[in-house]
This record gives sequence, structure tokens and C-alpha cells, in this order.
Amino acid sequence: MKKAMICLVLIFPFMLLAQAKDDTKKILMVVSSYGKDLGETRPGYEFDEFTQAYLIFKNNNLVVDVASPKGGKVEADQFNKDKAYNQAVLSDQKILDVLENTMATSDVDPTDYDAVYVVGGKGAMFDLPFDPSLQDIVLNLYKREGTVISSVCHGPAAFVNVKDGDEYIIKDVEVTGFCNLEEDLFGKKWVQEFPFKLEDKLRSRGAGFSQADFMLSHVSVSGKFITGQNPFSTTKSAEEVVKALGIEPVARDLYQDERSINLVLDVLENKRSVAQAGQELENNQNSFDMPLIAVWGYYKILASGEDQNEMKKGVTMVELSAPYFFDENLQMVMAQTYRSLGDKEKAKNVLEDLVAKDLLKEKAQALLEELGEE
Repeated sequence: MKKAMICLVLIFPFMLLAQAKDDTKKILMVVSSYGKDLGETRPGYEFDEFTQAYLIFKNNNLVVDVASPKGGKVEADQFNKDKAYNQAVLSDQKILDVLENTMATSDVDPTDYDAVYVVGGKGAMFDLPFDPSLQDIVLNLYKREGTVISSVCHGPAAFVNVKDGDEYIIKDVEVTGFCNLEEDLFGKKWVQEFPFKLEDKLRSRGAGFSQADFMLSHVSVSGKFITGQNPFSTTKSAEEVVKALGIEPVARDLYQDERSINLVLDVLENKRSVAQAGQELENNQNSFDMPLIAVWGYYKILASGEDQNEMKKGVTMVELSAPYFFDENLQMVMAQTYRSLGDKEKAKNVLEDLVAKDLLKEKAQALLEELGEE
């Protein structure tokens, strides 16, 4: 009896260790194999999306494997190496080695995984929808209880051809992804070569497509599907995956671009007044990506057409960032926009400032003359 008790005492810790191991959740991250020459010859996967999602999975103690249709080395499009999330992964030799030698999807046993997360990037449009092994992986998770199927940006392209019997698995599921407006604004280089537009294809498969305004954070959670609209939806979509696996995401500091996009969204949704947003930017300048706020405003102006209310939203964002970011071409756009809005005084002030700084001087003077004649 005593001997049996001693054996139990010795074995018990190992039983607990084995149980803890069994409780560990595993996620398969999938990236495109299509990329070449940093996206110059062929587009690849988005490194920003991979790094942000990977760090969240790793920091929440998920076991992460990485696969691609061909396996082996995968190539991302060009990216900013100074971003905090990219620096963190670039200094992690272990995950860099993984990206040099990804698993081929044909070698993956899907029963090993609790979740799949498909990273976007324009390369995803060319190979992921047509990879039968990836379709098998997704279908296996679809049929099992307690699993998660997730993606971000162009990643949902991996789901559009997956069927369970005669029906597409995304039929009647609410999903999001890189929308038509975002393709029109930002996808000019490769979109003409895409086999389909992502939003159109998702809708044609019977999915309900949801979206926020362009390049704002938006995540759709529908059954076991978790999808993020664009690169700025990556962290939120990854944390939703963690939650769906029964884990409360660890607290973390937000990245500059996250804070910036959140501020834009809050102002647009009247969760923060313009004055409050301006005060926050002034008090926490280093916590925000000022050029990103300005560029969002610029594209909002471009996308607004003749809609003055939409145009004013873009103007607001450029004005909020103006004390901390200056670009003469953007200022010229602002002068032209003020003119379209009927605010000649503001247009005149911007143009006179450009002339005084000897920036775009001839163009500014010409527009000042036109304003004087009106």
C-alpha cells in the first residue's frame, strides 16, 4: 500500500504535465507561396499581418505552425522593418527559420489543430483559393466541434471554393475581407490580374458581407468563422481567435497604428469629439502615427466624390494631424477641397502658406488667382 502511494505521488506530477500539454491549443497559420522579389514580380503575403497575429498567438501560449501551399521558403511583400511588431519577429530567429521552411499544406494533419488563421496579402488571391490540400484542412476544421476558422484581409480567399457536400461552407455566414472600395483605392497594381474580386466572390457564395469604411478595424464573428477586413483588423481578429479558443487575451500596449486607426474610428462614430481627439494627440504625440491619420484623411477626400459630408470627414483627419505632419502635396489637396466646400478663406490661407514656404509655388499662385476671380 505504501509502495503504491509512493508510485502515485511520483506519477501524479507527470499526469498533470501531460494534462496541461493536452490542453494547449494549436493553431495553423497559412501564408501564400506565390510571392517573388518582395512583391515586385509576384505579390506575396503581408508581413505586417503575419507578425501582429503571430505575436498575439505566441503571447497567449498557443502552439503555432506555419504552412503554405508549396511549403518551404515564403516571401512577403515589402514592409516597414521599423514597425514594433515587425522588429519583434525579425529578432526571433526561431520563427524566421519557420518562414524559411514552412510546412506544405499537403503534409498537414488538420486533426492536430484547433484553429486555422489565413494571412492576407495579394498573393493569397492567386494560390490559396485553388489549393486542394488547404481546402481539405479548412473542411476538416469546419466539420469538427470546438474549432475556429479565421483569416484577415485577402485571407478569406482560401474559403471561397470549400464545399461541404453541395454547399459552400460560407453560405449564410457573415464574413468580411478586403472590400471592393479598398481594392479600388489601393489595389491598382495587381487587381486587374486577380481571378476574382474578393467581396464579389464571397457574396456569390452566399456569404453575408459586412464592412466598415476603408482601412478601419472591422472583425466579423459568425459561428466558427472569424474574419478581419484589412491589415488594421489583424490584432482584433487574432484576439477574437484567442477568445474563441477559451483563452482571455493577455493585456498589451497598442501599437501606434492601432491607436491612430482607433482614434479615426472613434471620431467618425462620435465616440470622441474632434476637440477631445485633438487634445489626445497633443498630449500623447509619440503614441500615434500622425502620417497615417493624415493619409487616411487624404484617401477619404479622394473617395468622397461629390459628397461634401464625406469630404468633411477626410478634412477633419488631415486637420487633426496637421500640427504634427506636413506635406505640400497634401496641403494642395486641402486647398482644393476647401474650395470645393466653399471655404475660400481656408483655401487662401493654405495657398499663401505654400507660397511663403516656396513649395508648389506656381501651382499655389495660379489657384490663388482663380480664387480671386471667383
